Amino acid sequence: MSGRSEEGSAWFPAARFGLFVHFGLYSLAARHEWVRSREAMTDADYDRYLERFDPDLFDAAALARAAREAGMRYAVLTAKHHDGFCLFDSKLTDYTSARVTGRDLVAEFAEAMRAEGLRVGLYYSLLDWRHPDFTVDRYHPLRDGVRPEEAAGRDMARYRAYMRGQVRELLTGYGPVDLLFFDFTYPAKGPAEWGAEELMAMVRDLRPGIVVNDRLGIPGDYVTPEQYQPDRPLTRDGAEVMWEACHTLNGSWGYDRDNHDYKSPDLLVRMLVQSVACGGNLLLNVGPTGRGALDPRAAQTLRAIGAWMSPHARAVHGAGPSAFEPPPNCLYTQRGDRLYLHLLAWPLRHVHLPGLAGRVRYAQLLHDGSEVRFDELDGAGHEHNNLAPPGRPPGTLTLTLPVVRPEVLLPVVELVLRDESR
Repeated sequence: MSGRSEEGSAWFPAARFGLFVHFGLYSLAARHEWVRSREAMTDADYDRYLERFDPDLFDAAALARAAREAGMRYAVLTAKHHDGFCLFDSKLTDYTSARVTGRDLVAEFAEAMRAEGLRVGLYYSLLDWRHPDFTVDRYHPLRDGVRPEEAAGRDMARYRAYMRGQVRELLTGYGPVDLLFFDFTYPAKGPAEWGAEELMAMVRDLRPGIVVNDRLGIPGDYVTPEQYQPDRPLTRDGAEVMWEACHTLNGSWGYDRDNHDYKSPDLLVRMLVQSVACGGNLLLNVGPTGRGALDPRAAQTLRAIGAWMSPHARAVHGAGPSAFEPPPNCLYTQRGDRLYLHLLAWPLRHVHLPGLAGRVRYAQLLHDGSEVRFDELDGAGHEHNNLAPPGRPPGTLTLTLPVVRPEVLLPVVELVLRDESR
């Protein structure tokens, strides 16, 4: 990937877990972040949210603490979404939180995240349904009502200049930005409409160490599967690439008051571990309410994940795929000489690990550090301590686990591997 930053290639895959924050005027509507397009709202229709936008409960410091305590290492805020409303003090438009409320929410967010030791990421939509030069397409809320003479007067070249100017503002006015999440390319508009090559070159020039996603329609530093979970490492031209699965709590990115289809914390932890086991990250989204606060279900979910991450973080941060093949209903992550066995289903007393006989020095449950005893079936077919059961291949290591499943979202056994060079 041309221009990839070495700095980003180091911190991004080590972080593994990040927070996505979708907040804007659509949060007041509380019925999906695409509400303006879905309901084909005119500017005047949508301005009723602008007139009432007052994020008095948006507390960036509290959000940053919640992210850190959940075990996240970076966070990404929607600096501008498809509706064109900016959460930063842009000099190129009045359509901003700063002009409406006097608050630059991007500045508050960036300062708070850095104070908690998190990397700062910003989302910037390539779409802009408010800008007078953004041409009307099938996603545009005015698709059925724009006058022909108005449509003919729109000029994407002018819009590209505006967009480059705003990205420049974000990368020069808010301290070091670690990640830029562009969104998104589609059949009606692609790299040519965005001026993707020129925009990427400007980003690299302004911030050489930044990590940029792939949604300009040209290769970026990482790939962004959305709302689906890869079950193997992702590749391009046969080479593995950095990737990040982005997921919602309930299917909506923005606040959706009446959507209660929430993923459970244990499912989200399994998704995080599967990402790491396949060499990827998980970016988990929250959509603050119209006043800017996390809704109780989202806050509770982050706390539950944090309770699991606190004792299990080393199986996630800095970990990645393992060359060992896990047994059924299990996942492996590995960090150096530590192999982590994530037990998706709790077995009855024993779990058999092919290929690990003679490779493990010590085993323990990670959440409490309690020893897990094991037996080995060596290459001659001899069981150490017990008779070899039928059907178990040589080279198998057998763990003996408690009958009662530990009360954690996902039990993990930490296996300390022997140094094979000795």
